[in-house]
Amino acid sequence: MNKIVVWALIASLAGFLFGFDTVVISGADKKLQQLWNSSDAFHGTVVMGMALWGTVIGAIFGGIPTNKIGRKNTLLWIGILFFISALGSAFANDPFVFAAFRFIGGLGVGASTIAAPAYISEIAPAKDRGRLVAFYQFNIVLGILMAFLSNYLLKDVGENSWRWMMGVQAIPSVIYLLLIMSIPKSPRWLLSKFKNEEARKVLQMMGQEADYENMKKEIEIDNNNAALTNDNIFLKKYRKPLVLAFLMAFFNQLSGINAFLYYSSRIFQEAGLGESTALLSSIGIGVVNLIFTLLGVFLIDKLGRKILMYIGSVGYIISLSLVAMAFFFHWGGIAVPVFLFLFIAAHAIGQGAVIWVFISEIFPNHLRASGQSFGSTTHWILAAIIPSLIPFLFSTVGPGIVFLFFAVMMVFQLLFVRFMMPETKGISLEELSKKLIK
Repeated sequence: MNKIVVWALIASLAGFLFGFDTVVISGADKKLQQLWNSSDAFHGTVVMGMALWGTVIGAIFGGIPTNKIGRKNTLLWIGILFFISALGSAFANDPFVFAAFRFIGGLGVGASTIAAPAYISEIAPAKDRGRLVAFYQFNIVLGILMAFLSNYLLKDVGENSWRWMMGVQAIPSVIYLLLIMSIPKSPRWLLSKFKNEEARKVLQMMGQEADYENMKKEIEIDNNNAALTNDNIFLKKYRKPLVLAFLMAFFNQLSGINAFLYYSSRIFQEAGLGESTALLSSIGIGVVNLIFTLLGVFLIDKLGRKILMYIGSVGYIISLSLVAMAFFFHWGGIAVPVFLFLFIAAHAIGQGAVIWVFISEIFPNHLRASGQSFGSTTHWILAAIIPSLIPFLFSTVGPGIVFLFFAVMMVFQLLFVRFMMPETKGISLEELSKKLIK
């Protein structure tokens, strides 16, 4: 079991790079807009938004290498993409070159949301699967916190401090690449590619050789069914997991989480905080996110996925409504930071802890990467559109209306959890497939 935990932790470090890459841009946001004298529309869609469109492409096509060359090899390439993106964006001299290198990093983010959860779910015992896959989310949050902290520490290194902010990610990228080479390939993927002896050896290393024959039999049936029917996730029998993956990803982004993470400093400044205080408040957001993600990781296999989603949904509705009211009624001081701390806590213990676990569980083995790709693509299309619109929406309808819209959407998420979402804790991946496919 200790080996499995170590391998899961190493694979989940792709989440650290994901989190760091997503949020590090927030420290350079206004500096880059001033440097290149960009309009709100151009800055939001090209300079800030291009990485997010990279995640969309990475999510759409990330299932292909995850299936063809395997989960481990895809994770290796993801590290290379992050390294190239960090150095390239740090040395960029115009917004289009900067955006191109940010796009490359986005490819890594999108692909990581497929390969890392798929790998971890396939090596984890059923009773610990939620906790181990949630390591990925924990590392996303840790990466976010480190990006906020890094931005704060580097803000005064000179007029080109944004270059240091963007380039420092090359260091964890190299560490990740060295570590990822030490993990074995997924035994379920090996069996799906008829590499039976290699799969047996990995299961021996995991102390699960007794599961070999049963796992081999289930995957052979899975492969045979796929070959006979030209299987894909859009067939009628997979409608339920497909709808579940779509709605989970849809509501994740309609909470406004990525819009907030991308523009946390700007939002705090809109609420009346100075630039330095806004950056410091962003670090506070990172700390709260980390603490409540740890709580979610601890509880996900104890309380289950649905209970955490109930807690998160109610927390979302309360906190987002309060943020909207704070902007409508011009509440000053620490009101907005406190309400946003509550918002990030609700996200961390609910959607943050559950989304990648849940989507990695609900599709059959031969379609797991494709299903993960569909859920991730839905997530990242919305994650590209919504933050790209934030500068424009804030300057037109105002932040109060934006946060009120997010609050209303979370009421619909609560209804989704109550009436549609199944509980998946403690059930083997093969049993879940039988339960959800009609």
